Amino acid sequence: MKDKGKLAVVIMAAGKGTRLKSQQPKVLHEIGGKPLLAHVISVASRIVAPADIYVVIGHQAEKVLAAVAATGVAFVEQTEQRGTGHAMQCARQAIAGYENILVLSGDVPLIRPETIAEVWQFHQAEQAAMTILTAAPEDPAGYGRILRKSPKSSEVEAIVEQKALTAKQQSLREINSGIYAFKTAPLLARLDLLDANNANEELMLTDMAGLLRAAGERVVAIQAAETDEVLGANTIAELVALDATLRANTASRLMAQGVTIFRPETSVIDAEVEIAPDTVIEPFVQLLGRVKIGAGCRIRSYSVIEDCTLGNNVLVRQSCVLAESTIADGARIGPFAHVRPGCEIGEDAHVGNFVETKKAKLDKGAKANHLTYLGDAEVGERTNIGAGTITCNYDGVRKHITRIGKEAFVGSNSTLVAPVTVGDGAYVGAGSCITKDVPAGSLAVGRAHQFVKEGWATARHAGRQKE
Repeated sequence: MKDKGKLAVVIMAAGKGTRLKSQQPKVLHEIGGKPLLAHVISVASRIVAPADIYVVIGHQAEKVLAAVAATGVAFVEQTEQRGTGHAMQCARQAIAGYENILVLSGDVPLIRPETIAEVWQFHQAEQAAMTILTAAPEDPAGYGRILRKSPKSSEVEAIVEQKALTAKQQSLREINSGIYAFKTAPLLARLDLLDANNANEELMLTDMAGLLRAAGERVVAIQAAETDEVLGANTIAELVALDATLRANTASRLMAQGVTIFRPETSVIDAEVEIAPDTVIEPFVQLLGRVKIGAGCRIRSYSVIEDCTLGNNVLVRQSCVLAESTIADGARIGPFAHVRPGCEIGEDAHVGNFVETKKAKLDKGAKANHLTYLGDAEVGERTNIGAGTITCNYDGVRKHITRIGKEAFVGSNSTLVAPVTVGDGAYVGAGSCITKDVPAGSLAVGRAHQFVKEGWATARHAGRQKE
């Protein structure tokens, strides 16, 4: 077989996660705004090319594959979940031809690329057949323990699962993280020697340590600097704790880059959010998905921003909801505005109190300050949209566009029935229902004529008094 390269990564992602008590695959539960598995793939992609990453899937395999297919990684199916050793047997053909492999867990999302790189470097320096990443948490219960050759030795005698610990071994604190490096040849040569005669009654990759030692191969361990890096999510409580840790780390990273986040513990900031220096995030803000915010912005409390790009010096006032849109430099949004997907809010434009936009483009300096709905609309530069204006974009079958030119004025409580165009510099009188195009520079008034009956109200009140 043709040599595939020096290193591949295998990610274990086939398990059910029964302790989560969820119908969803364990590795698709989210922290920091994306699935556990997506975090691990992201880390692995900084070590090797996506084509050299093999994700072992099993439980609800199609759903897991669909969730991360866009990452470009390869997949190996473990149709029957019989343990991590069996998963590696399923991946045998995929990894044959690589000199070494790294094994990661799809439910350990906080692992840092720097730590994986350190494992890889240690593995090479030690010329080991197997290298184990370990940790020493305060409470090691539930994890397999590391038995070193001696307390100061890097060499490992065996990994003992929690269920198999002797009374004397219960005091051991160093745990197996489930993250390994292997020389491929000795690993593959002994995969078929694994058996299910263990506490888990499965083919366990942990047993490879003893098999390799018995064959005279070198098995070593390196301890992670931070225990949080190797923690998995076996329960919902653990999942939520990982999410809190990740978000706290994200907030700390952003503040170190010059972003002010008041009361960061109250904010929900996803892992992929980017914010430039001198921007201020007030308490109880949610920044979800791929959000990118420029410098000098202020996001006021209770606003929710998802998959948006904001320029510099943007103000988002209290309690706004923005999704899948672009906000240009100097724009002012809110309070209580709803910018729905597909909007482009231009430089110095205003989207004000209780204004809703959907697939709307507001050019530079355009304003819709109060109680307005702009759907499938284009609004030109420096145009003013009065309070209560509505673009009627839906005829019950299809959506239609309303186009309003630059420096136009649409009076309050107007209804623009699309498809319709209001030209540059045109005026629409307040209370109008516009169904035809308005030429540039024109005045359009579309409302019933007002009439006044003097004394009518006085006579009506007098009649009531006689009754």
